[in-house]
Amino acid sequence: MADFLSPAERSARMARIRSNDTSPEVALRRALHRLGLRYVLRKKGLPGKPDLVFPKHHAVVFVHGCFWHRHAGCKVASTPKSNTQFWTDKFDRNVARDARVQDELRAQGWRVFVIWECDLQSKMRANLTAESLAADIRCDLTWNEPPTQS
Repeated sequence: MADFLSPAERSARMARIRSNDTSPEVALRRALHRLGLRYVLRKKGLPGKPDLVFPKHHAVVFVHGCFWHRHAGCKVASTPKSNTQFWTDKFDRNVARDARVQDELRAQGWRVFVIWECDLQSKMRANLTAESLAADIRCDLTWNEPPTQS
């Protein structure tokens, strides 16, 4: 099926898609703040500019859109019917970049958490996700500082 929008209209529509301060991200931030967790937004200098950085807990959080980052098994992560090869290539690059960035952060000693937009769709789900995430972030037992060179 051909795109029903002109290239200019498609470009304008795509330009309106936000990467920062999305509704799922804001919902998670509010819930985590209510739970007493404080964070830094998109700290520059870290690979991939994580959405939330918890320096005290040496943890970072990415809030991923199910469509763009290909949430496995999620109905939102469908592939468009037109220009399929373009979209498949784009999604593959996104997933590869996500994996590379997460590996880089872990190599630097950060704990990496990924929260999917579908886990934040209602206020109840956002609160449950935030409670689980907050417990994981506060649980420093799973994080060991990198060994010091002797």
